[in-house]
Amino acid sequence: MNISTKTQAVAQKVATALPIRRAILSVSDKTDLDKLAGFLHQHQVELIATGGTLQYLKDHEIPAVPVASLTGSPEIFGGRVKTLHPKIHGGILFRRGNEEHEQQRAEQGIKAIDLVVVNLYPFEKVIAEPDCSLTDAIENIDIGGPSMIRSAAKNSADVAVLTDPADYAEFFEKFERGHGSIDDLTRRTWAVRAFARTAAYDAAIAGYLEEQSRAPGEVPEVRISSFRRERNLRYGENPHQRAALYKKVGDHGLSVADAEVLSGKELSYNNYWDLECTLSILADFTERPFAVVIKHATPCGAAEAVTLAEAYQNAHDTDPMSAFGGIIGLNRVVDRATAEKIAGTLFVECVLAPGYDDDAWTLLKKKKMRRFLKLPAIENPPAPEDWTYRAISGGLLAQSPDVAVLTADDLKVVTKAAPTEKQIASLLFGRHLVKHVKSNAIVLIKGTAAVGIGGGQTARVDAVKMAIEKAGDRAAGSVLASDAFFPMPDNIEVAAAAKIAAIIEPGGSKKDPEVIAAADECGIAMVFSGMRNFRH
Repeated sequence: MNISTKTQAVAQKVATALPIRRAILSVSDKTDLDKLAGFLHQHQVELIATGGTLQYLKDHEIPAVPVASLTGSPEIFGGRVKTLHPKIHGGILFRRGNEEHEQQRAEQGIKAIDLVVVNLYPFEKVIAEPDCSLTDAIENIDIGGPSMIRSAAKNSADVAVLTDPADYAEFFEKFERGHGSIDDLTRRTWAVRAFARTAAYDAAIAGYLEEQSRAPGEVPEVRISSFRRERNLRYGENPHQRAALYKKVGDHGLSVADAEVLSGKELSYNNYWDLECTLSILADFTERPFAVVIKHATPCGAAEAVTLAEAYQNAHDTDPMSAFGGIIGLNRVVDRATAEKIAGTLFVECVLAPGYDDDAWTLLKKKKMRRFLKLPAIENPPAPEDWTYRAISGGLLAQSPDVAVLTADDLKVVTKAAPTEKQIASLLFGRHLVKHVKSNAIVLIKGTAAVGIGGGQTARVDAVKMAIEKAGDRAAGSVLASDAFFPMPDNIEVAAAAKIAAIIEPGGSKKDPEVIAAADECGIAMVFSGMRNFRH
């Protein structure tokens, strides 16, 4: 760009920095409204306000004109109609400098509105309440607010729009820098935020109403969600890839994005994905103290125990080599005994827990480079959403979550030998855990602790061999859980050679009779669960 072109560009920006002389304010969230309105009044900006906002300004002794004085019409139908009027939308939408628009504005007695400050009825917050009724939800669908926001955003060439109190500080800075004007680029930036806000708002409404009208278990006809960027990440899975973290707008479920990072360096893309896998397992094990170690988005150790410290030690001991540089997940507040074991563990990427008691944190905070995350909702996780989604090119895959719980009564003994009561408890724990391991998946369990995990294999027998290799001598006397049926008896033969005592698998193979016969021949007790648990 040459000097002449730069000069023209600067001149154009100056020319489009339009002054703010009149503003309309209509907000549900009154955070810092007194600061904004006081600032505008101090700079001789005329304020127009709707009912609740007007009263708030009066209470703070900030002069404002009621909307009704402009429209000549009172607010009616309990406030459902108050700003839907040509005197309001005309003042926002007319094109400054357009001869025809300026003439019509004068004929209709319409005053220009240069700044629109609107945030919407708290629909997302209301529907998050457990006792929210359909009537309550509908009454919190804002009509006039989105209309004003969209009008201002459409006409951002002439009008500025603010939809979030978080933007007020930026407004103050831009206003003062522009000597009472807001530059064109800033107005357009705010317009984008405004359209994003109304899009997210409409998505929340459409999603809620669709859910209310859909029969239980029916697949949603339309999936509408919006996400807000929380932060940029250093890079993606690899250093040459760019990445960011987004949070679902209006989401009140269990989310890693809500975790408080208490210490350590910035989380990476891979950290977040491993933490997501950690969180999904923690949400599935809530009855007893439980610990899991995640590496490359799959568990390499997991255990339940009487104490959290014992659970963590057993989880770590599943595969200490793989645990190096892993993610630790805990479903109880970390106590001193558990903290001592974590502090003594070499190279931990992250620790995710509901919290840390004072004694534990006094010790752990000395590990300044370690990332400790706190997410209290882990102790009492909300019910999962009805549907889970995966992105594919140009679309989504949807399925209901794998949350089915099996009991001993659901199991069918198919061999001559029956498992003992203790073995059944271990088999059920293994079945519950194996669904979190990438298929083909095998876990070996002793008590309620994994001693060997084999996953992500294209041949099931290879997953069996991997789990046995990881377990070593601990395989003897353990029980085996498989996420899908055994297609061949060779899996049984490999398990028998390692002295595995009992097996749980779904059943359903054409070769079930051969597999059962092999188990009988090897003296292994086997039960069918009747439920496959693939995780691709």
